Amino acid sequence: MPVNRSSVIAAVLLLASLQASAAEVTGFRVWADPAKTRAVLDLDSKTTYKLFTLDNPSRVVVDLSRSSVAMPLTFDEDHAGVITRVRHGQPDENILRVVFDLSGSVNLKSFLLSPTAQYGHRLVIDLLSKSKQQKPSMVKRMADVNEPNRDIVIAIDAGHGGEDPGAVGKNKTREKDVVLRIARELKKVIDSEPGMRAVMTRDGDYYVPLRGRYEKARKQRADLFISIHADAFSKRSVRGSSVFVLSARGASSEFARLLADSENASDLVGGVTLNDKDDMLASVLLDLSQSATREASSKVAADILSSLKRTGKTHKNHVGSASFIVLKSPDVPSVLVETAFISNPREEKRLTEKEFQQRMARAISRGVRNYFYASPPPGTWIAANRNGGRYVVSRGDTLGDIASRYRVSLRSLRRANKIRGDVIHVGRELIIPAS
Repeated sequence: MPVNRSSVIAAVLLLASLQASAAEVTGFRVWADPAKTRAVLDLDSKTTYKLFTLDNPSRVVVDLSRSSVAMPLTFDEDHAGVITRVRHGQPDENILRVVFDLSGSVNLKSFLLSPTAQYGHRLVIDLLSKSKQQKPSMVKRMADVNEPNRDIVIAIDAGHGGEDPGAVGKNKTREKDVVLRIARELKKVIDSEPGMRAVMTRDGDYYVPLRGRYEKARKQRADLFISIHADAFSKRSVRGSSVFVLSARGASSEFARLLADSENASDLVGGVTLNDKDDMLASVLLDLSQSATREASSKVAADILSSLKRTGKTHKNHVGSASFIVLKSPDVPSVLVETAFISNPREEKRLTEKEFQQRMARAISRGVRNYFYASPPPGTWIAANRNGGRYVVSRGDTLGDIASRYRVSLRSLRRANKIRGDVIHVGRELIIPAS
């Protein structure tokens, strides 16, 4: 039988097309957080896939078209969540099948991510346990929040996490690791303060979407949201701490704008699909015009910056501002603290030291305490008990201002602290007499 030359050429072209579009799995990771288990497959090119579940026993199956695997699909069992085992096979020559054995039934969410930052194409599979119930402690917290003499609630946000390492220093120190340690130290210090309680947006190595971070603070009825970071800059000599608030207009400097752009890109790196238009529209429609929230954010940021100046070098002498997505809560005062520059070799080393982490936590807490003792929310324990307390003098304070804040006479404030004139020194702890 004669061979049709055009058919042979067409077949060769089809085979070449199939080979060109084939994807290879080049990496595999598993992360677990309180809400879900996330499995991530790194791919060297875009592909199509199908996803389904099987019962008795519980399994998730993903079929990748014209794909292959280049390495063992191993994972860290300590962070595997509901996944107990991973297998893969080739049911036919055009399909790579990956099977996740599970400890229970799950709901699924999946999406493909395009290349960004250090990552190429990724298939993200989120496994949400059907048996996950709200913890009783959360229910109790929501019930207690409106009780008289309640604690002031501080939401502490450790930046980045999971897929998103944040900035990485010359010696491979990852921002996500050091800021989590600082955040945990800050929680300890705040929890030790009478009338204050801290909650964490993340307390492990997993990623929380930027909008999910401030939404967690809102659900906890937080009085303040603090996002902790340790960023990098192109010049390794740049160092010092910084404090930022949300800008109502533009960034306060080119550095602040670049920093905000970097932090706002975290969702792409961390593995968040931006195809949900309803979520995007809801975020745009948030009422950011509440002047009281912005004013409170600026005041507490100034108190934290003043406290940081007593601890070490600050990058700027004023509070910066830019359009940080993570600070866009409409009703919770929010600040972002850059504890140090991980790109500076000396500061990178200090960020890994427990003494520095504790010192930063104490400095941030001191600024928070000074703010809330000056402006306590009504109905809180501090509002009822601040008189007869103490106040640490910050830069720019005057005796008259302090007396006015605490509603005590200037004369009684001088007498309680044995001050004859008007000179007070930054860092001095003043006794606040009962009004």
